[in-house]
Amino acid sequence: MKNLLNPKLHILVILIVIISDTIGINKISLGVGAMILLPLFYAFIIAVLLNPNVIKASEKIVDKVSLKSAISLVTISIMPFIAKFSIGIGPKINEIINAGPALVLQEVGNLATMLIAMPIAIVVFKMGRESIGATHSIAREPNIALISDKYGLNSPEGVGVMGVYVVGTLFGTLFFSLMASFLASLDLFSIKALAMGCGVGSGSMTAACSGALVAMKPEMEETITAFAAASNVMTYATGLYMSLFIALPVSEWLYKVLSKKEKA
Repeated sequence: MKNLLNPKLHILVILIVIISDTIGINKISLGVGAMILLPLFYAFIIAVLLNPNVIKASEKIVDKVSLKSAISLVTISIMPFIAKFSIGIGPKINEIINAGPALVLQEVGNLATMLIAMPIAIVVFKMGRESIGATHSIAREPNIALISDKYGLNSPEGVGVMGVYVVGTLFGTLFFSLMASFLASLDLFSIKALAMGCGVGSGSMTAACSGALVAMKPEMEETITAFAAASNVMTYATGLYMSLFIALPVSEWLYKVLSKKEKA
């Protein structure tokens, strides 16, 4: 508790927020589309630069105690977002029901990422069984627990899932916010479909993605947050079972097939 109330850390976070909000929202045109740079983007960059693991000189500003406290506070700070999303589901429940089976079946679509990522991991990067842990999901907390129980975190699969977890934590919110704003600017997909795509089982990624969509379509804020929230809840509810009964067995099979081809 003492570490969580670290005054130095909280003051630093407040300063980062003030700087980021002062910069504000900026739009970058990319020809066929555009990217919205939210204050979250600038906060992320500043925070990375202040991480001693990234820039050694940052130890003068952020000590090890503050760094350890920050890790614990990430989960706590996401809770208000989850609460806000949950409250937003109710008023839009009829729209969500009318979306039909799309919300329920969306988790099946996540398997496509494995079908793309695993061949690249094995054929291009010559990864071993680490590719199973790394590509069977987006590697959030439930998936870490699954891999830990089945293989152990000291196993190659454990190394793979933890690697993706760390990368997702560092860059996931940034990637999701930029990708969401770019896709929304193309007008190729329904804003509801993009909002559903925000719910990947990560509170921070969902918040970043839906925030970028709201910046593009502020008049649809309630619809976007409702669909993103419902999607995220469904992912939490079905994602672990999808990983356990489908994704992991398929990734094991795919690994054996691709490994044999590589050896041949």
